[in-house]
Amino acid sequence: MVQQDFARTVVDVLKSDSNTIGLAVAGSWLTNEMDEFSDLDLILVTKEKVSGDLTTMLHYANRFGQFLSGFTGEHVGEPRVLICLYDNPLLHVDIKFLTLDEFRYRVETPFILLDNDGQLKAILEQTEPKFPYPDYQWIEDRFWIWIHYTLLKIGRGEFIEAFDCFGFLRMIVFGPLLHIKSGNLPRGVRKVEMQLPRADLDLLLTTLPKYSKASLLEGLQNAVSLYRKLRDALYSAAIARQIETEDRVMQYFDKIKRH
Repeated sequence: MVQQDFARTVVDVLKSDSNTIGLAVAGSWLTNEMDEFSDLDLILVTKEKVSGDLTTMLHYANRFGQFLSGFTGEHVGEPRVLICLYDNPLLHVDIKFLTLDEFRYRVETPFILLDNDGQLKAILEQTEPKFPYPDYQWIEDRFWIWIHYTLLKIGRGEFIEAFDCFGFLRMIVFGPLLHIKSGNLPRGVRKVEMQLPRADLDLLLTTLPKYSKASLLEGLQNAVSLYRKLRDALYSAAIARQIETEDRVMQYFDKIKRH
C-alpha cells in the first residue's frame, strides 16, 4: 500500500540522520484497518527537540517525499504534530515530533519501524498506554446547558449554528459514550459506522436533522433521549445528576416547541 511504501522511504531517509533515535507508526496501521482512504501517523523521536521549531519540522517533512504543504496541529491540541500533504501519490501524513522522554506517554502502543540502539523498544516494555476516557460528571454538569444553548439558536432561527451544536454533541458526548458502551476506545465519532451495533448507530443517526425548525427540534429531542439512555447504561450512582437544570431546560424545550 502507498502508506507502507511511504513509511519505508522515511526509514531509509532517517537511517543516516544523526539526530534520529527512532521512528514508529500509529493509527490504523496497528489494527490492520488501513485502506486507500487512510492517512499515515508517524512518530519521529529525536535526540534534540524538534517540535516548536517549524522550520526544522518542515525541513524533515520535505526530505520524505514530494511535499506539498503542511501545518502544525494546534487546532487539535497537538502542536508537536505536522499535518502534511504529499503528492505522487497524494497522501495525508501526520508526523509527530517527540523527544525520548515524551515518547513514554502515549494513548496506544505504536509499531516500531526504526529503533537505533533499541531505546524505543525498551520504553514500550517499561510503560503502558493510557487512552483518555471522558469524565461522566464533567459531561453531566454541562449537557443540559448545551441543550439550552442549542434551543436558543433554534428559537432565534440560527439553524446553521444549531447544526454545529449537534456536531459538537456527537463528537464530545454521543460518539465516545456509544463507543464505550460497545467496548471500543472513545474516539469521538471515528468509525462509528463500522464499529457500533446497528441499533446504536441508528440512534445516533436520529441526531442528524434537516434544515427546518421542526426537524432540528425533533433531532434535539432524540439527542436528549439518547443521552438519557447512555447515562442510565454507563453512569454509576456516584455521578450527581443535574436534575433541577434538566427539568428547567426541558420546560424551556416545551416552550420553544409551542412558539
